This record gives sequence, C-alpha cells and structure tokens, in this order.
Amino acid sequence: MWLWLVEGGLVPKNPICGPTHFGLWLHLPLEMGPSSGDPLASFLKGQLYFEEGWYDEALLQFEQNTDFQSIYQLGVMYYDGLGTPADPKKGVGYMEEIINSTCPKARHLKFAAAYNLGRAYYEGCGTEISEKEAERLWLIAADHGNPKASVKAQSALGMLYSARHPKDLKKAFFWHSEACGNGSLESQGILGLMYLYGHGIHQNLKAALECLNQASDRGNVYAKGHLVEYYYRRKFFTKAAEFAKRTTENDDVENIAKATDCIPFYIARGLAMTSFYLARCLQLGLGTQQDLEAAKKYYSKVSLWEPELSGF
Repeated sequence: MWLWLVEGGLVPKNPICGPTHFGLWLHLPLEMGPSSGDPLASFLKGQLYFEEGWYDEALLQFEQNTDFQSIYQLGVMYYDGLGTPADPKKGVGYMEEIINSTCPKARHLKFAAAYNLGRAYYEGCGTEISEKEAERLWLIAADHGNPKASVKAQSALGMLYSARHPKDLKKAFFWHSEACGNGSLESQGILGLMYLYGHGIHQNLKAALECLNQASDRGNVYAKGHLVEYYYRRKFFTKAAEFAKRTTENDDVENIAKATDCIPFYIARGLAMTSFYLARCLQLGLGTQQDLEAAKKYYSKVSLWEPELSGF
C-alpha cells in the first residue's frame, strides 16, 4: 500500500472517512474552472474524484495532466490497481520520474516517493527484491530524522534494522526514536518494548511504561497487549483482566488500522495477547470471577489472531 496525496499532506490509502471534499472544487475561483487550462485546477479536479473513490474518472483526469502531483497519483493508482488493473512496474516508473527530476516543483514529493519506492524494493513488487536499495531509499526519505520528511520511512528503518540478520538494535532504536519524536504511534509502542527489554538501549522500566502507556492511550493495540502481559506477569491480575477486557471489546483489525495507521499484523498480535491473558484470568479466577465458558471463548480468539499463542 503506497502513500497517496490528500489536501494538506500525504496519507496511506484507505484513510478514515471524513467530510466530503466537494466544497474544494465548488469554491474554486471561476477562472480556475476545468476549461481554463490551469494545471492546479485540473489536478484538483482529479483529486476530488480520487478522494471520493471515483477512480476511473480520477485516472482519466490525472493522465491528461503533466504536473508532478498528477504523476505521483498515477504512480499510486497503477501500483495499487485503483481505477485500472494493477501494474506495479508502471507505478514504480512514475515514482522514479519524481525521484530523478531536478525540477523544484517535484521537491515536495520526493520524500514520499522515496518511501514508496523503498517499499517496492523491499517487497519485490514492480521491481526486484533489494533490501539494500530499500534501505538507501528509506534513508533518503527519512532525511536524518527531519520531521518534514517521511516519518513512515523513519519507522520502517527502525523495523528493518531490528529484523535483518545480524540485527542492529542501536540503529533500530535511533530510528524509532526519531519517528516517535515526529509522531509515529507504531514506533512509540516499539520504543516502549526496547526500553522494557533493553534492546538497543539500557533497560529502563520507567521509560518503557511511559512509552507503552502513551502509545496505548493513543490506540496502539500492540502496546496494550504488552501492558496486559506486564500486569499479568507481575501479578496485577485485576488490572490485567480489566484492561484486557476493555481492549478486546474492539477487535476490528481493519478499522483499528485505519484509525491508528498501525500495521494490521501487530494489531492482531496485540489482540491475541490480550485475549490470551484474559482467558488465563478467567480460567484460573485471577483478578476476576472464574468463568470457564468465557475463558474458552477468548482462547478461541487467540487461535484466530495468533495461532502460535494458542499452544501456551
């Protein structure tokens, strides 16, 4: 899933539904109407179609334009198959056009384009798999932690350095710190775990709980799962059971992902953890009244979200 443009910035595809954008076109000055030849007006018309989900019309409009914002959106649409059969290779070509351009009008799109291209190389979609090239592009997109650059690239670098072999947890900690400081909810939860277990940084329980609690308050389900585990292992059973029950009340991974911009895999894992520890509390009567039937229900949810945990 690539980042696409919206009025005022860039967001992942399939954002939370907001108010209609019809007013954006209706309030344009008359001289900027579709017949005026104004490139901004032409782009905004395509953008209106795009944000309303009228992808066929948006594609036709963007293809008539030559501005870099339209080129960027064409790259997203061909890569993700919006209004056209998916053609990742063609999508990559459009993003490369932006990256390689020396025109000042393409400058504001380069960070997002570099992040998208990094994703393509990391996943081998539309191009060959190359972790090295993905890293190079994400470093460009992250721009040394610049808050105006790609925060998603900063977070992606943190994950890359903690997943590769051998791991480089110090680099992972650095990039998650940069991303967290720039607003990344995903990285804030991961930072909490790095502090909790001393990965890439000295173990610091106070900092760990601060990060995990703040991430949890902002809706990070993975952080919530680890907080439940923390409470359970330290025998704060009532707190573990109550917090787990509240967390499992909303188990719609897709909607949570839209609302928080967190990765669905980690949302599902967080739900699995909370379901598992709630089931344990219900089975053994720890911090809550014993209820074997309810325990079975939550154990079944564990096997749905994270089969590996169901064997505990």
